[in-house]
Amino acid sequence: MAKGLSEDLRWRVISTVEAGMSCRGAAARFGVSASSAVRWVREWRESGRTAPRRQGGDRLSRRIEAHADFLLAEIAAAPDRTLEELRALLARERGIGVSNSTVWRFCRRHGLTTKKRPDTPPSRTATTSGRPAKPGSRSNPSSTPRS
Repeated sequence: MAKGLSEDLRWRVISTVEAGMSCRGAAARFGVSASSAVRWVREWRESGRTAPRRQGGDRLSRRIEAHADFLLAEIAAAPDRTLEELRALLARERGIGVSNSTVWRFCRRHGLTTKKRPDTPPSRTATTSGRPAKPGSRSNPSSTPRS
């Protein structure tokens, strides 16, 4: 990931603009983009800050975190809901449009596990989750040969 430009360079651009040169002229003189020069000068005039801001990170989780109480209550009421069902519930009940991955990250942050896909239909030929039998025994009906 790229690093922010030095505070020294930012200060030189800002002081040149404050001395009377245009933002575009100062940007060309110091070899930075005009939009960066405009942004640096605006930030300095508004807050006196010249340091680069932190890069990266999650900026969108606050949208779903605003509905955390509702979502946690719904998960507690029906813990077998899929991510898609939770996403649709948020859209229907709260009018918030988020993706399945946003719901998944919310659950991960709160230490919850959710189903990723709907239930599969039951098998028509044999049970798929019967009691486990001991090795070599015929106590499990699915291990008994039919005659």
